[in-house]
Amino acid sequence: MSQHLTDAPRSAADNAADAGRRDWWRDAVIYQVYPRSFADGNGDGMGDLPGITARLPYLRALGVDAVWLSPFYASPQADGGYDVADYRAVDPMFGTLTDADDLVRAAHALDLRVIVDVVPNHCSDQHEWFKQALREGPGSPIRERFHFRPGKGDSGELPPNDWESIFGGPAWTRTVNADGAPGDWYLHLFAPEQPDFNWDHPAVHDEFRSILRFWLDLGIDGFRIDVAHGMVKAAGLPDIGSHEQLKLLGTASMPYFDQDGVHEIYRSWRKILDEYSPDLRPGGAPSDRIAVAEAWTPTVERSALYLRPDELHQAFNFEYLTSGWDATVLRRVIDTSLAAMGSVGAPATWVLSNHDVVRHSTRFADGDQALGLRRARAATLLMLALPGSAYLYQGEELGLPEVTDLPDEVRQDPAFFRNAGQDGTRDGCRVPLPWSGTRAPYGFGPVEGGPSWLPQPDAWAGLSVEAQQGDPASTLEFYREALAVRREHPALGAGSEVTWLAAPEGVLAFRRDSAEGSFVCTANVGGTPVTIPAPGRALLSGAGFTVDGADAVIPADTTIWWAI
Repeated sequence: MSQHLTDAPRSAADNAADAGRRDWWRDAVIYQVYPRSFADGNGDGMGDLPGITARLPYLRALGVDAVWLSPFYASPQADGGYDVADYRAVDPMFGTLTDADDLVRAAHALDLRVIVDVVPNHCSDQHEWFKQALREGPGSPIRERFHFRPGKGDSGELPPNDWESIFGGPAWTRTVNADGAPGDWYLHLFAPEQPDFNWDHPAVHDEFRSILRFWLDLGIDGFRIDVAHGMVKAAGLPDIGSHEQLKLLGTASMPYFDQDGVHEIYRSWRKILDEYSPDLRPGGAPSDRIAVAEAWTPTVERSALYLRPDELHQAFNFEYLTSGWDATVLRRVIDTSLAAMGSVGAPATWVLSNHDVVRHSTRFADGDQALGLRRARAATLLMLALPGSAYLYQGEELGLPEVTDLPDEVRQDPAFFRNAGQDGTRDGCRVPLPWSGTRAPYGFGPVEGGPSWLPQPDAWAGLSVEAQQGDPASTLEFYREALAVRREHPALGAGSEVTWLAAPEGVLAFRRDSAEGSFVCTANVGGTPVTIPAPGRALLSGAGFTVDGADAVIPADTTIWWAI
């Protein structure tokens, strides 16, 4: 059970003050919505923008500050919408541009900010530019906006270089000329339906500056930049000289990722964001517009380069996301993250799950789902206690596990259908959310027993929002309490450092101080209970614990928050 010893409600004035902070992003809790799987407004089995809009009060009550929406642009959906055909249109499966405008307005009325994905590394093969490039054939000037190259070999039958797709196989696909003869090859670091833009071409720069302004004019509060470490490729597109390149990502320098030229792009984007900041909404409350980098880099120090004062605001902390449940590893990553981000004056970010990875309640389970949930709750409290901004993935507040037994015939992850590359199991974290009722789709859509684009497990009836609402032992109420305490306590949220305290092996203990009060977090990451001197008054715990005089007994896989 959780223990929460402070229940002071937030006032309307408090919420309005937070909504108007220029630096809101430094300690924001941002909730990721994967639109296909959040809420279905019209009963077709696919989540959509009206469904999201209708559920915004739920997110306000949960206690988050902003909503990040994965792509809802016009797309053939070869890769879940990350293959964009039109960056200024909403795909009909999700609604209309009017629906997007309604969502932004409804969110702002609830003091929620809206961040949208932008996908600048690649587009869809159905994008007008690419279709024109194929139509016009070799020599067409528009081909210079992509990476078209002749092949190697006697008749060009081999790819131009040895780069491999993240989804498996070569990163090149050969075209066919108008006369039926084999033609040039084009680069796609992901699926063949996702040709990479050539960011050496000024038209690509101009187009994306225009796209940013289009959505900023609609009122959105920022962008999450997909593959922010991509875009710029090393001159000459040199061979890498090795296979199984996916294993090198995030650990080695690659000629197609994290090239220094990306920083010039982000400096130009920051100027646009600053033009729209402060965003003077009705009532005159100023609010920064921000950009968040999805940047897989070899080191956290390389990630920090994206966050220099004239570039982006935040970058996802993938080293933290991929860390195991180990006290030594976690402390090292926390220290290096805070130091690297502090060197450029940026906040650290913390994340445990997203739409591309196995849910952390399953990652930490070691085959025991009850253990996984216990560790997940402890990990959540640890993450929310750290200085900076935190990202939540839809459904983690319900304790949803990864769905690992989806039939092959229902899977839609493009990597699943290729011979190498990613494992192709991302569908397991994208199963639609359970909202209410005792049978699928559990309120995901408006019709009981209606469709959902991926099947939901029978056991999810007990994990729905309706089933957990008001139950003090539930994961949903635990998240609500944790976010409320984080917002209320003056030593939580923004900051750049922690003070580590002496603790038994396997326990992480740190203090955070402010002029109004101090706070201690103790996380027992080990497998056995430990006894420590109680540092203060207990605020919140992911599980039960006991206090014996001046000592506290912390169970295994449990985090406790203390007010000092």
